[in-house]
Amino acid sequence: MGVNLTPIISRHALSLKDLTGKSLAVDGNNALHQFLSITRKADGSPFKDIHGNITSHLIGLMFRSSRLMSEYAMRLIFVFDGEPPALKLREIERRRAIRNKAEKELAEALRRQDLRTAFSKAVMTGRLTKEMINDAKQLLHLLGIPYVQAPGEAEAQAAYLAAQGHVWATNSQDYDSLLFGTPRLVRYVTIQGREYLPSKGVARRVEPELIETEDLLANRGISREQLIDVAILVGTDFNEGVRGIGPKTSLKLVREYGSIENLPEIIKSKVSTNYEEIRRIFLNPPVTTSFSTTLHPIRERELYDFLCRQRVFSRDRVDRVIGRMKKLEVQSNLFRWVESP
Repeated sequence: MGVNLTPIISRHALSLKDLTGKSLAVDGNNALHQFLSITRKADGSPFKDIHGNITSHLIGLMFRSSRLMSEYAMRLIFVFDGEPPALKLREIERRRAIRNKAEKELAEALRRQDLRTAFSKAVMTGRLTKEMINDAKQLLHLLGIPYVQAPGEAEAQAAYLAAQGHVWATNSQDYDSLLFGTPRLVRYVTIQGREYLPSKGVARRVEPELIETEDLLANRGISREQLIDVAILVGTDFNEGVRGIGPKTSLKLVREYGSIENLPEIIKSKVSTNYEEIRRIFLNPPVTTSFSTTLHPIRERELYDFLCRQRVFSRDRVDRVIGRMKKLEVQSNLFRWVESP
């Protein structure tokens, strides 16, 4: 879910054309969850091959990535989660409970043949398994698109790539990479330009948006460390926030008192007692320095075998994706990436 900082975020609207030639470290798990949620049939069920393997995430991954890279010359590097911090287990359990509840409501909606409600509940039931993530990694490998296996949080690793200049920005729907130190965060990099809102059962129009951390901090008059304190008061994946304190109130308190330590005792006593540990998660997360941002040649024969024979994709659909990736190979300025933004 990530931290809710929306009311205090300064952002700039973009178009996909504005991102032409930009390199992005993509939160891979976040992206796969999106594909798994929205790439579904009318009754809300995910797409599967004849063996029962879910393929919704692969459909979204290969079509969106190949279009962004071939039509807008974007350079995508996917980053996948490693072991979550122990403090995240509570959030993982919370998400599991939400999925279980949605699954029961989905079954009831299908019993009533209420397909609209069924779809809105189905998008909340996606379970991203290790097998599905491994399929996604194999697909990226065969397409020649680089990916990084993070030792911990993907957004921390993505922020490291951006902070070190290996990519121009991180790409995620969540704001956590701002806390992890990314200089830039780009959200809503989609082809369709729509976001489905399961709670309302409708889709809304969205455009890419850029958040520049330096501008955000300057506009709000705070440091990155203080932004982390704001997030802790609101609530993160690692702690519950203080009841009744939202982003605006949290920002006001941190600006007035400087840090959690200096808050009035009536408020400080309600803050997670392990707030210093949460700070360390954001300020000093585990990252790897062993990675490559180089685009590799497509493995055409193996791709046909994996998608057409093993996952039973139509050859026409795979041909389309291969055509897009081959277009990249003839563009020498994109085919041999240098590890720079």
